[in-house]
Amino acid sequence: MNNPFSKDNHFRIVEKTGIVLVTMSVIIFLLTFYPVVKEELKYQFLPKHNNASVVTREEASRQIQTGEKTGSDIIYPVDEGFGIVIPKLSANAKVIPDVDWMNEAVYQRALTRGVAQARGTALPGEAGNVFLFAHSGVDFYKAVRYNAQFYLLNKLVIGDEIDLFYNKQKFTYRVSGKKTVSPENVEYLTGDREEKTLTLMTCTPAGTTLERLIVVADQVESD
Repeated sequence: MNNPFSKDNHFRIVEKTGIVLVTMSVIIFLLTFYPVVKEELKYQFLPKHNNASVVTREEASRQIQTGEKTGSDIIYPVDEGFGIVIPKLSANAKVIPDVDWMNEAVYQRALTRGVAQARGTALPGEAGNVFLFAHSGVDFYKAVRYNAQFYLLNKLVIGDEIDLFYNKQKFTYRVSGKKTVSPENVEYLTGDREEKTLTLMTCTPAGTTLERLIVVADQVESD
């Protein structure tokens, strides 16, 4: 008859407990970083849209009627009233305007619906800085709730283009710089009030809230 208190049984219990704990740790890790890994794999292996035409459906119809060449790769903004499209990252989201960035409950609620525009900052086309922020990486549970459009913001480099749509009008911005700052650094909210600029902010590294990644872009004036 086996002795339940024998050294062999004790070792087997410890071994099985260890396996269970390791397995649970791996599962928790995978669920935590699943959104980040998924977006990274999509970025690496799916076709890029760097040269896509980013237009409203109305503009696309007009171009077809007039015989203008639109190309086969077309991206329509999900929200023509206020939206953001970053072709290189396949990011396409609604922008929630006038969000109180100092009230966590308010901005977290806004981020369940899209990207947030910080209260007190400029609107597209205005002189000043349009400041937008969103999640970069959240765990599996929060990924269902939050519209984490800025997973891959760190992939942007100088010269990449970002399109904002406001009241069905398109505004194109070209990346001019990026840097990592502490969470307490809020000087990028205002920017240069005389220039038409865009600042995107998200947490970095993706999946954490340790620091903030800032991407700055200048508006490209239409001909």
